[in-house]
This record gives sequence, structure tokens and C-alpha cells, in this order.
Amino acid sequence: MTCLDSQLQELQLIQHSLLPGESFSFVLPPEDSRIWTSLLHSFNTPTALPSLPSPVPQVKFQVKVVDARISFEVQFPGRYPEDSDVNVPFISVNGENISGDEHRRWRAFVQEKLVEVQGNDYPIYQLLCMHLLPKLHEDEHSINTGLSESMVILEQQSTNRLPETADYHALLTSHHLVSPTKRRSLQRWSSDLSISGFAKVGYPGIIYAQGSQENVEEFVANIKSMQWLALRVRFVEPIDLTNDENYQGWSEFQKVGEVVEEMRRRGSDKYITEMGIGSSVLK
Repeated sequence: MTCLDSQLQELQLIQHSLLPGESFSFVLPPEDSRIWTSLLHSFNTPTALPSLPSPVPQVKFQVKVVDARISFEVQFPGRYPEDSDVNVPFISVNGENISGDEHRRWRAFVQEKLVEVQGNDYPIYQLLCMHLLPKLHEDEHSINTGLSESMVILEQQSTNRLPETADYHALLTSHHLVSPTKRRSLQRWSSDLSISGFAKVGYPGIIYAQGSQENVEEFVANIKSMQWLALRVRFVEPIDLTNDENYQGWSEFQKVGEVVEEMRRRGSDKYITEMGIGSSVLK
């Protein structure tokens, strides 16, 4: 796959993951904007690709939330995502009527989350749709208090959860997991409920979650409330997480072999191999 194909895939994923009130637009001269609009329109369709200049102009786009004071502009280097240590996308924070201190806090937040998403197949999609846009929605409700107080409130909400009674884990499978909306929902729920785990996307879909009993059961209930093809809850049961501090956050995998390896690192590969998931990988 070429760099241009990879960039178009990530742009489409971002566009298709936007919620009501969120917008995507190119920040380019008219001719360059026309080129990229045509590329996106013809990508993965029978439509013939437009005649392209050489080289294709670098893409720059804006993502924002309606009525939010802050928006983000992203520019992909021409060779992105090749050699990610060199070809790092440039992300700027733009805002109206915000203080210098608030702007610095946003910049720090962007850099912190950018480090977290490094290594993902679509890091800018992860950064925008899993971190920055949700934070913009939260900030929209606290315009008069500023970003710092908004973050304090979120921390207080996290620490004010009901006491955890036991550690649980859950495994679910489905015919497939390709929907950007479902993938984004899993990311949000895992963050909101302090769930550690992963989703294997594509065919088949595999979802594994660890956390408190209350939060894991709510996470599973959220998943079951969505429309799925051949969704199966394999188990929801207690687990000892005393020595599992290294496994935090939410990940995505593309291959069953990656799932088997991850479960092996967690010391839990028996839970999937005994069900025949990934058995061929071990032979």
C-alpha cells in the first residue's frame, strides 16, 4: 500500500467516525482542496482517479466541534506514515477567546495523547476521535470555567465511582468487527469504565475486557445493546488481577495471532485456545 493510500484510508476513517456536531474540512488552496476531495471521493470506488500533479500536495485538514472555541488542524507529511519517527504529522491547536495558559494546557494534552497512540495503525484517527473530540465536547459544557477545571471535574468523576467489589474479565466474539462507530464506542466505554483489554477487528471480531465486576458487566451490557451478527458472550467471570498492573488501556489488533500472543502475555491464552480461537496459530 502506498503512502497516499494509507493517508486516504485514515482520512476516510476519521470522516466516517464523526458524530453529529463534528466536522471535517480541508485547509488548502482551492485547487489542492479539489484534488484531495476528488481523491477521497474516488478512493475504494470504481470511479477513475483524477489526474494528479507530481508530487501530490500535502494534505492539511481541520476537525472541530460546532460552537466549541477550539479546533485542530492536522498536516500529513508527504511520506506519512512511512518512517513515523521522521514523518510526524503536525497538529496545531486553534482557538478563539482562550488564554495562553489554556492554549498551553491543550498543547500538552495533544502531545501526551499523541505519544499514547504511536504504534497504532491509524494514530491520527485514534488521537482525534478517541481523545481530542471527546475532550472538546466536555469543554463545550464548561466554557466559563476553562479547560483546567473541566479536567479536575473529570478526575473527580473518575475517583467518585462506586467501590470495586471484585475483579472480573469477559470475552466476547462476533462474526466481524469493522464498524468505526462500534470501535470508537469500545474505546470510549473502556476509558469511561476503566476497562483494560482489546478488540480484534475484521473477521472474526474478538473483544476482551478486564476491570471491576460492576464495570465489566456494564461494558458487556453496552456491547450487547448494539446490533451484532452472531455475537456470543463466551464468559463473564472473576479473575485475580493482583499482578496485572502492566496491562492498562485499550488496544486494537488485526490478526488472531496477535490476540493469542496478547493473551499469552496476560497468562490467559487458555481462555481462547480452549474455545478453538486461534488454535491453528499454535500448530
